[in-house]
Amino acid sequence: MIKTTFMLWNKYNYVYIDGLVGTLWLAALTVFAATILGTLIAIMKLSKIKVLDVITSAYIGVLRGTPILLQLYFFWLLLPKIVPFDLSDTTCIVIALIVNASSYVAEVIRAGIQAVDKGQVEAARSLGLSSSNTLKKIILPQAIKNILPALGNEYISIVKQTSLASVFFVQELTTSYRSVQSATFLAIPSLIIAGIIYLIVTTVLTKGINVFERRLQVNER
Repeated sequence: MIKTTFMLWNKYNYVYIDGLVGTLWLAALTVFAATILGTLIAIMKLSKIKVLDVITSAYIGVLRGTPILLQLYFFWLLLPKIVPFDLSDTTCIVIALIVNASSYVAEVIRAGIQAVDKGQVEAARSLGLSSSNTLKKIILPQAIKNILPALGNEYISIVKQTSLASVFFVQELTTSYRSVQSATFLAIPSLIIAGIIYLIVTTVLTKGINVFERRLQVNER
């Protein structure tokens, strides 16, 4: 088994590398866009406008309460029918991943902001700080410390969730595994290679997030 796996890697490593590049691209784009969208949703949910709270609660509830694969199918089938221009399968899947991830990111950010002691906010306002300065100088620096661990875990989950794009033949690592398996009929060695690559990527990301957290804690002292 080990010998076969090494032989398979030597012959098809370029296929897996192409898939890895696709996975990292999908994950980076999803993380970037979902962070922006999730932050906006969190701010809307924390606002005192009742309509915004109802809309964002429904948005988060539906996305977190339904399977992500079902959502991918929904966007894949629906988007090309409702937009006045052509959309590729990859674009539909990327949008679906972003929308799904934004619901989780929004809840992480909301919880982190609400974890900040309200007494500090009231003290800042009593000293004459505006709402924007209070958010920038008091709330966000402390909220980041609360948000970062959960947000880092969510980003790692996004990397793994991109594997679902293979169902729609979007170029990424699991799609590469399926291509190699179809060409060689060696399912287990092909799967082992893909699994090892995923493990390496998520381990590196986890270590990087841990280092960043430690540096953030040191800077706060």
